[in-house]
Amino acid sequence: MTRILITAFEPYERWKENASWSALVDLTSWYEGDLEIVTRRYPVDLSKLKDQLQQDLAHDFDFAIHLGQSPGTAVVKLETVGLNMRTNGDPLLTDAPAAYRSILDLEGCLERLLAAGVPAQISHHAGTYLCNAALFFSQHYSEMMGRRTQSVFIHLPLMPAQVAAEQSLLASMSTPMQSAAIAIVAEHLAAAGS
Repeated sequence: MTRILITAFEPYERWKENASWSALVDLTSWYEGDLEIVTRRYPVDLSKLKDQLQQDLAHDFDFAIHLGQSPGTAVVKLETVGLNMRTNGDPLLTDAPAAYRSILDLEGCLERLLAAGVPAQISHHAGTYLCNAALFFSQHYSEMMGRRTQSVFIHLPLMPAQVAAEQSLLASMSTPMQSAAIAIVAEHLAAAGS
């Protein structure tokens, strides 16, 4: 059985909810497939994220899917590269590679998402914030610990309720569509990896 770690973030700054966590909670309410899914909600704190991620990856999952919300994006974004970079340009870790690029079949994931009617794209830059750090550390720790875990980061749009609360014109996507997208990606990765 394919074992997948799926992580999301807690609320931060002005956001009372985090679309990533809401989508993950929704997924666990209906998913009855063959994957063994372990979920985690990570703090929006770099040092705590690093510690918890390192502990979780010690369990040698087949895949790690990390989720985060991306205010302003209108599509599900499959992130390919984790940069060893903080927002100020300093490295996240000294004596570590400048970046890790995912070797997962993200093109196949994209095709499945689009075929299911989920707006999506592949992105080659996860930014330099905590989302990027989660992808970089996931890839780095897996390699350093000799684990088989392959990682991807998925940026999700805001939920409609978040946009309504802000009274803004930001893009949004329903939580059920987001949780369906996560399941599509997870099942494709498992099938492609078997």
